Amino acid sequence: MAENRPGNWLKRIVDTIYHPKVRHNILQALPFWIASILTGLIAVLYTKIFALAESGSQNIIHIHGWLLFVITPVSFVSAWWIVKRFDTNAAGSGIPQVMAAIDLANPKYNYLVDKLLSLKVIVIKILSTLLMILGGGIIGREGPTVQIAGSIFRIVNQWLPESWPKISKKNMIMTGAAAGLAAAFNTPLGGIVFAVEELAKTHINFFKTALFTAVIIAGLTAQGILGPYLYLGYPEISNVSGYVIFFVLLVSFFSGLAGSIVSVIILKVLNWKRSLRRVGLQLLYVVGCALVIATIAYFLNMDVLGSGKVQMSRLLFTQDKHVGLALPVFRIIGLIASFTTGAAGGIFAPSLGSGAIIGATIAELFNFSGANANILILSGMVAFLTGITRSPFTSSILVLEMTDRHSVVFYLMLAGITASLFANLIDKHSLYDHLKMQYLNEAYNHEAHSST
Repeated sequence: MAENRPGNWLKRIVDTIYHPKVRHNILQALPFWIASILTGLIAVLYTKIFALAESGSQNIIHIHGWLLFVITPVSFVSAWWIVKRFDTNAAGSGIPQVMAAIDLANPKYNYLVDKLLSLKVIVIKILSTLLMILGGGIIGREGPTVQIAGSIFRIVNQWLPESWPKISKKNMIMTGAAAGLAAAFNTPLGGIVFAVEELAKTHINFFKTALFTAVIIAGLTAQGILGPYLYLGYPEISNVSGYVIFFVLLVSFFSGLAGSIVSVIILKVLNWKRSLRRVGLQLLYVVGCALVIATIAYFLNMDVLGSGKVQMSRLLFTQDKHVGLALPVFRIIGLIASFTTGAAGGIFAPSLGSGAIIGATIAELFNFSGANANILILSGMVAFLTGITRSPFTSSILVLEMTDRHSVVFYLMLAGITASLFANLIDKHSLYDHLKMQYLNEAYNHEAHSST
């Protein structure tokens, strides 16, 4: 009976907490918990500011369309200049930088990782993307959130004293990237699958507890402020016709090829831009991209502007599913123009938007409506993103969690796998893989020059 006294139970709890192994595990987990909370808080703040900037600029532009020819060039040039002037490692999506940092995460290249993931990168990334979206840029915040989260986890790791139990820098960065994606889209499973499919080069058993915990904490922090929201909502998908599966394959074919072709064009443009040594020519290119987007929006179709979330919501949740044959081309041109400026901006949301528009176009051509049209729109989203990333399961799970429509998981996975197969006909590697190699080559070249 004496063993059951409250004092004895309290002593056991204290002894357990102060057990060397338990204490070691808690100390190892603590940095992940702190970084995950910070990631959730910053992701929420970034989400709110980004949404305000996007909706505010679109409201102004819809009232005074001619302002496009002022706002878009000024915003694009400002976004590009901030990155070029202060830190080019903040350019683009941010996911290739994280992938390169994971490969470089060893003591020899610590200083190179610090260039890719830092407090300065976080600040520049946020400022540049906000300026781009203010100008109607076809960019997203999800890739940038991944680099921001990776930077937060990296900084927390650097702040640990020498006496702290050692934590794998590589696992810390991978966990941060997964937590960032989970917080950005409110898709915890998507964050985990992304880490495994896109980032992990080691067996998941080495960091699975930290990964799961970080994703949960970052997601709960974001949900605690924003509520248990869905990125998109609950589209109607009941009473889908059996034969629609053949059109899912058709949408996946076109969307997967389109995503892969867009990746190749982006890489070619970026390689060509490197030959522009003079800043004046680079500036001229940025202004040209801004004017192309402004011209398309003003004279042809305002739906070319923005991240694509507005277009996805309209197509999935209203009866107005008309897009026309030209809008997919306009959105793709805008995506390429925005991404190749050299400013910061993600490609996840614009890819989902482009895929949704391709799916809606094919649905319109074959007179599909309601649930059948929605299935094609969702399949197009998965397929186009897969064409860009070559991560069919990540793409499928992300769209699944954004819409909470588990009954269509097989359609989504079919779309992802089909798109991946056809995208490989254009290029066997993803856009992220190519860009990661460019960052790695730059890092190794810098190391070689420093050593000589």
